[in-house]
Amino acid sequence: MVPLRDNNPTVITPYVTYGLIAVNILVFLYELTLPPAQLEGFFHLAAIVPRELSASFSGISVNQQVPEWMTLFTSQFLHGGFLHLAGNMLFLWIFGNNIEDKLGHVKYLIFYLACGALAGLAQWFFSAASPVPSLGASGAIAGVLGAYILRFPKAQILTLFGYFVTTVPAYFFLGLWFIQQAFYGVASLNAPANIGMESGGIAYWAHAGGFVFGAILGPLLGLFDDRSSSEPF
Repeated sequence: MVPLRDNNPTVITPYVTYGLIAVNILVFLYELTLPPAQLEGFFHLAAIVPRELSASFSGISVNQQVPEWMTLFTSQFLHGGFLHLAGNMLFLWIFGNNIEDKLGHVKYLIFYLACGALAGLAQWFFSAASPVPSLGASGAIAGVLGAYILRFPKAQILTLFGYFVTTVPAYFFLGLWFIQQAFYGVASLNAPANIGMESGGIAYWAHAGGFVFGAILGPLLGLFDDRSSSEPF
């Protein structure tokens, strides 16, 4: 089930959404320049390593150049493969502009990063002892989806279902997406991998958690304030 576009025009130019996509692509291109050993070290440094985050919360030093709490943010710009990146950026491209339109540039950036950090904590909660790096923009983008389904439930999403293309309302597309993430999250509670499609695991709890946090934070930041469209900051 792949979204192709929505029928939801915007008033402002979504500079922050464009910028986030650009940064994610640039970081991925940097990843491609690293040999496997250095790439693994880079992920270990900048991604969330649940076991190390747990240790830092307990006041135990893990001797990393990047403080562990910062990985809640740096991990949002890392991806485990091309499909991981492409899927995330497609969802951000389609749904992010409308949320930025309603929140304004600055609040949208705060919203996005906060959702990503909270989503990372949700994944950490269910895998606090895992040594496997958790990374990707999925949690932050899930927050965007959670806000979108509240603000634009009847927006029409052109969707690829297998070999068929059809249009479905946002509440159906995003509601089904959330149910899938929650279901697989429960089903994979004992799975050790959580870094993305091409590495064998998906951070389902980050997706489900980000979605819920987005639905909570969006209204608090003015998602339903119609004046926000004309007040980009």
